[in-house]
Amino acid sequence: MTAAAPTDADLIAAHAAGDPHAFNELVRRHRDRMWAVALRTVRDPEEAADALQDAFISAFRAAANFRAESQVTTWLHRIVVNACLDRVRRKQARPTVPLPDTSHNEPAVPRDSMSERETRLVIKEALDQLPEEQRVPIVLVDVEGYSVAETAQMLGIAQGTVKSRCARGRAKLAKLLGHLRNPSIQGDVPTHESKHGEGR
Repeated sequence: MTAAAPTDADLIAAHAAGDPHAFNELVRRHRDRMWAVALRTVRDPEEAADALQDAFISAFRAAANFRAESQVTTWLHRIVVNACLDRVRRKQARPTVPLPDTSHNEPAVPRDSMSERETRLVIKEALDQLPEEQRVPIVLVDVEGYSVAETAQMLGIAQGTVKSRCARGRAKLAKLLGHLRNPSIQGDVPTHESKHGEGR
């Protein structure tokens, strides 16, 4: 029988004790999910990559001070979100134009897949229109599946603040995404396809 894989807490403890491989394993386990959070938070791949690197460096240095009062993933998410918010705030004085979507250069895909892709893009664009203070809690609660309590801990704010920001953000999203609520659209080509270059 093989030994059970070490838990995240085991890896943190091993790293703090000087194991040179433990933190790399922790990064390997959680990098993809942390990357998704970083990208949704800063909305720019280069900035997300830099923020993620900053976060992992911070986590590497702070691991010895980790207290098992929360899950390791919650602790990591808080570091990643904080690194992202630092970058967002630094860039607010010099806003950039997001890179255009490159899907038009990709091979043709079935119509249902195209519909799903368009839906994802519409949702992403709607999230991008939310102010940072609403977008980040919604990403953590509604997209990543964290509880209100965990999200409050990550962001360093009260649970009531998380709830109110999510409520305001969801209200805005409901208006922006109202057309997606029509069940007749599910599985069909969106009726607004012609606006995106039909017949090209």
